[in-house]
Amino acid sequence: MRRRNQSRGRVRSLAFHVLSLAVVAVILYPAVWMFVSTLKPSSEIIGSVSILPTTVTLDNFVKAFAGIGGVSFWQFFLNSLLLALGSVVGITLSCSVSAYAFARIDFPGRGLFFTLMIGTLLLPFHVVIIPQYIVFNQLGLVGTYVPLLIGKFLAAEAFFVFLMVQFMRNLPRELDEAARIDGAGHVRIFTAIMLPLMKPALVTSSIFAFIWSWNDFFGPLIYLSSPETFPLPLALRLFVDQTSVSDYGAQMAMAVLALLPVLLFFLLFQRYLVQGVATQGLKG
Repeated sequence: MRRRNQSRGRVRSLAFHVLSLAVVAVILYPAVWMFVSTLKPSSEIIGSVSILPTTVTLDNFVKAFAGIGGVSFWQFFLNSLLLALGSVVGITLSCSVSAYAFARIDFPGRGLFFTLMIGTLLLPFHVVIIPQYIVFNQLGLVGTYVPLLIGKFLAAEAFFVFLMVQFMRNLPRELDEAARIDGAGHVRIFTAIMLPLMKPALVTSSIFAFIWSWNDFFGPLIYLSSPETFPLPLALRLFVDQTSVSDYGAQMAMAVLALLPVLLFFLLFQRYLVQGVATQGLKG
């Protein structure tokens, strides 16, 4: 009986691992196909179903670094980096201040304002894009980065405010009371006590803000019109031309190059991501 149970356990374990490997293969296949396609000629990418290239070439990376429309890859890269870092700075500064007000300061209507802020999460971006575009167009800001960044500096991202509020609520109130006994005001409490303890939540917000801004396609598509201001997602679209020849090889190469900063950013700060999402606060 013991041998039979051991055999059944081994069979179940083997079946579980085989199934897990099959699921991983299915999930990773698009990424593997994209990486391998960077080494194929453009004609082979859409003309062959084989994942392995018959002809290995690095011309796709040469074309990707050369850019398109007279704009180099590094210009697109710097545009994306400017938007991503601007989003990170704006969100960490404005949302942390707003979260401190909702979590630590008692003021009239705090619950109502917090509820209204959470309610904005139910509004899809496509619902408010038309009135926003009209406002920015009348202000003469269409074609600049202001419409893409101003909301980040005004705490308009309710998700990040909510994340930081939940983290702050897990921090002991005794810290604030002890600081007030020593004569500290809200500014001192926020800068000297809250911010150092909020490091996991701040890093988590930074990771999400960086990745979402780096991958944003719809926002820049609406507000930007000059190729010199395009970020990488819009630059990828330039390689596909339905009226003439599309350079899919260069597009795949640029997609891989655009993916590397996101992977690096995530790998460097992934342990803070887990801490921030858990929002356990202080223990003991």
